[in-house]
Amino acid sequence: MHHELKLPVYKAHSPQIGMRRYLIELLTVLGNHCNLCPTAWHLAVYLLDLFMDRYDIAVKQLHVVALACLLLASKFEEKEDKVPKLEQLNNLAYMCNVNVVLDKKDLLRMEMLLLDNFSWNLCLPTPAHYVDYYLCVAVAESDLHKGWPVTLLPRMRAFLEKYVYYFLNFSVQDHAFLRFRPSLVAAACVCASRICVQLSPAWTTQLELLTRYSWEHLAQCIEMMLRYYENDIKEASNLKKQVTIHQEQEAVGNLSHQATTQVLFQQPGYHPLAQHTATFSQFQSPVQDLCCAYRESLQAHRLAGSADRSSAALQASLRPSAQPLPIQTPLALQVTLGTEPRHCISTMYGSSYFSGQHSYAAGCSDG
Repeated sequence: MHHELKLPVYKAHSPQIGMRRYLIELLTVLGNHCNLCPTAWHLAVYLLDLFMDRYDIAVKQLHVVALACLLLASKFEEKEDKVPKLEQLNNLAYMCNVNVVLDKKDLLRMEMLLLDNFSWNLCLPTPAHYVDYYLCVAVAESDLHKGWPVTLLPRMRAFLEKYVYYFLNFSVQDHAFLRFRPSLVAAACVCASRICVQLSPAWTTQLELLTRYSWEHLAQCIEMMLRYYENDIKEASNLKKQVTIHQEQEAVGNLSHQATTQVLFQQPGYHPLAQHTATFSQFQSPVQDLCCAYRESLQAHRLAGSADRSSAALQASLRPSAQPLPIQTPLALQVTLGTEPRHCISTMYGSSYFSGQHSYAAGCSDG
């Protein structure tokens, strides 16, 4: 955890912070298509956050920076054969309605600019780097599920793992989570998942010893996660209601058409159908009330928060966040925003992403 103490301070000063969710969604889609591991995707988002926080980047260059961050992160975290190629990135960007025309020279120049900015140090821990370590003891034989002993530990571990990655992806959506240490965010994901799965106690002694975080340390971060979880449930409930109403309207329309047809053709023995009364049961998570109770208890425990000449020339041309980001040689690209910045929910990783990954360093010039 000593690497966390050396992480740069995130200030959320980027003039383009309003486009953050859109760029994260773009990196999510690209990461899923390239079958990248969670650590590579989270590192790419973190690199993008830090770089945007330091410089005022032109909108037309944001896509190039995002692609370069994804490429560097995949080279650092993935095997060499899984690193996306330039042609693949261009094709995927086109599929995402982002018309980016890049060549190898442009992308290499942006990679060098990023590496110089981070002093050639990409060993930046993210919550995804801690999650698998914490999941080893996330479920114990002494745990109780809804007041009863856990009978099928493997199944419960797999179910809890999906919740943990659900909250892990939630933590990326809001830059407010960047004020917490990555290891604390990962621990809060495990605790919030145990609350939602209704495992008791919510935070065990074994987890506290492993993570070195007590319940009081995690309280504020867990409260934020449960608030997002409740909002997600409300959005799902509203969507379900809209779909149900639309289906019933179609059903009523079909019944009206059938009744009109039968009257016109004077079918014998016809009896009008009784009027249907629709009952809508609001979609609720079985643990929604439990989350609210835990959030109230969390309120009481909240704590006060805690290389070459061309590359050197590019780095020298950078200015503080109040100034635009210049690049000496104009990039040969044409970028059009196909989608306006919008609120999004992170695309969940499939179960294949939960398997272990091996890190191999790949040359930064492999485009």
